[in-house]
Amino acid sequence: MLCGCSNYSKPPTNTAQILVQGLIRVKIVEYVSESPYLVARIAILEDLEEDSVELEALVRNAETLFQEIIQLSPTLSEHEKTANLEQLRPGQLADLIAWTLKLDLPQRQKLLETPSVKARLSYLLPLLHREQQILKLTIKIQSEVASTFSKTQRDYFLREQLRVIQRELGEGEISPEIRQLTEKINTTPMPPEAKEVAKQELERLKQIPPTTPEFVVIRGYLDWILNLPWEKETPDRLDLKEAQKILDRDHYGLEKVKERLLDFLAVLQLRKEIKGPILCFVGPPGVGKTSLGKSIAEAMGRKFARFSLGGVRDEAEIRGHRRTYVGALPGRIIQILRRLQTRNPVIMLDEIDKIGTDFRGDPAAALLEVLDPEQNHAFVDHYLDIPFDLSRVLFITTANWLEPVHPALRDRLEVIQIPSYSEYEKLQIARKYLIPRQIHEHGLQRNSVKIHQSALRRLIREYTKEAGVRQLERGIATLLRKATRKIVSGEANKKPIVFKAEDLTQLIGLPPYSDSDFLAVKDYGLAFGLAWTPYGGEVLQIEATHMPGTGKLILTGSLGDILKESAQIAVSYLRSRGTETGTELANFEQKDLHIHIPAGAIPKDGPSAGLAILVALASLIKKRPIKPSVAFTGEITLRGRILKVGGIKEKVLAALAAGITTVVLPDQNKPEWSELPSDVKRQSKTPLHLHYQRGSEIRPSIT
Repeated sequence: MLCGCSNYSKPPTNTAQILVQGLIRVKIVEYVSESPYLVARIAILEDLEEDSVELEALVRNAETLFQEIIQLSPTLSEHEKTANLEQLRPGQLADLIAWTLKLDLPQRQKLLETPSVKARLSYLLPLLHREQQILKLTIKIQSEVASTFSKTQRDYFLREQLRVIQRELGEGEISPEIRQLTEKINTTPMPPEAKEVAKQELERLKQIPPTTPEFVVIRGYLDWILNLPWEKETPDRLDLKEAQKILDRDHYGLEKVKERLLDFLAVLQLRKEIKGPILCFVGPPGVGKTSLGKSIAEAMGRKFARFSLGGVRDEAEIRGHRRTYVGALPGRIIQILRRLQTRNPVIMLDEIDKIGTDFRGDPAAALLEVLDPEQNHAFVDHYLDIPFDLSRVLFITTANWLEPVHPALRDRLEVIQIPSYSEYEKLQIARKYLIPRQIHEHGLQRNSVKIHQSALRRLIREYTKEAGVRQLERGIATLLRKATRKIVSGEANKKPIVFKAEDLTQLIGLPPYSDSDFLAVKDYGLAFGLAWTPYGGEVLQIEATHMPGTGKLILTGSLGDILKESAQIAVSYLRSRGTETGTELANFEQKDLHIHIPAGAIPKDGPSAGLAILVALASLIKKRPIKPSVAFTGEITLRGRILKVGGIKEKVLAALAAGITTVVLPDQNKPEWSELPSDVKRQSKTPLHLHYQRGSEIRPSIT
């Protein structure tokens, strides 16, 4: 073959590189010389092409196979893949294919010596078929090998690449934190489910750059899981004598309440676990409900926390927010456990009767899962989304009254009523607890100030009107502030400061509660009733009058529906039984009756004032005044029956505070009267019970 030089270069290594290209075939006729160069006489061999259908078919088959080989072969250059085969003559096409295929030297020599294009193409077609099959089989083998590449090896490869990329970006400082979290997960005792979730979140954390918001969310979630007291708890100290001593030290009276608490601790000492009703302290404000919870925690040797439910309207306060929300946090119960670092504290759920409800859910319904002993062993907070055992927590709830509490929640509570304090009890509490505490808080010495007992009694009777002792403590604090000022200004002359009853008006002001107006009014159509409120007992003045009219009944004084119905029942009874009882009002249809209860700005409701309304109407009709020292309580019916009412102690204490000495009670309330403290009975005369059996008429009481 005759070649031509198309490129010549001389690298600096004293070697020459020549690129030659074959132009035409030649045949050596004879060698002329061998020195200094090989010289020969040649004859040109022209390609033997014929214009036949067979040659055209061979060319087309060769082009098609060669195009497939070009597409399958990864080793061919772009120049070869983009060559225009249609512009080549059949002989040039055969030479190009022969040069491209991987042929051995004898095959190449044979093709070079064959001038017939038809013969060369016939020789190349089987070789093209073979090359095509080899390339297809190679691609198939490579695909199968790639599919068997294991996921572990691929993950390892990708992880190594990620590690290198993070190191190049300067993000390798996350490694110590990851190692610390890994060690903490392995060493922190927790349930298997929680540990598995923590490991999964840690794996996600490893794949996320620290600068992304998701990294902060996962890091905070792991922090909550790892810092919860899954297995930590404080040992119980269940010494009943010590518990009795602590309860007596912190609280005066409340004997039944203390007995119930000691019974509860005794059961806990034997059973070693809490399963049963949740204690609920119900009573007016200021009677020591919250402090009782603290005393129980101290007696048991447990940590104490208080969670006020007043005004809580969002269910997420109990169950937590889901992590999809920005700034999500667990509920308050989980937060308290993390802060206390124990899974068996005493948690007081205060003001359970003041839970609200709105579009954010019903917190009272959420509390069912927290308080129910059949469910709280696997309490699921929305943020954690992992069950947490709350069965070892001692929950204690408080309420002023049970009416607003969710019925299903009320069913799970064991109610312990904490009644109002009598005057004697308030006096003892002030002497033993309130005065020493306020002296300490004002920085005074115990012997530098003395509050006379008469001053305390006047403070209780005329300056406070409450079931508890909060207002009384504020009054004592006011007196001690005056003493502190005298001592600081030097007016005390190093003598003890004594406060007497006559000093209160000058130091505190005029008494806000004066009962003289109760006892001074003596007129017919007026009676005193007793009512119970969540804040203690109340004395109601009930006034009745009549005037010419059309037989209407007028009710004023901000009365509720039940109280209005009691007034209507009293009027109906008098109209139906007036002749028998001697209380017939002539020409009822021509007179209007007006019943009014003063303090009209204060809402009033309940059936307890029914008897007092009836007596006031009877007094009006018969024009006979009722003694102002007598008060009535009881629910009436159209048949003249007097039904049992509640809150007897609070009502009696309110009557005594108002100067009333005789209380008329329903016959069914005799047991409650017998259970009143002896000091209350000593302050009052023997009450006039209604000695009528169920179903008897009320006629003798109003004649």
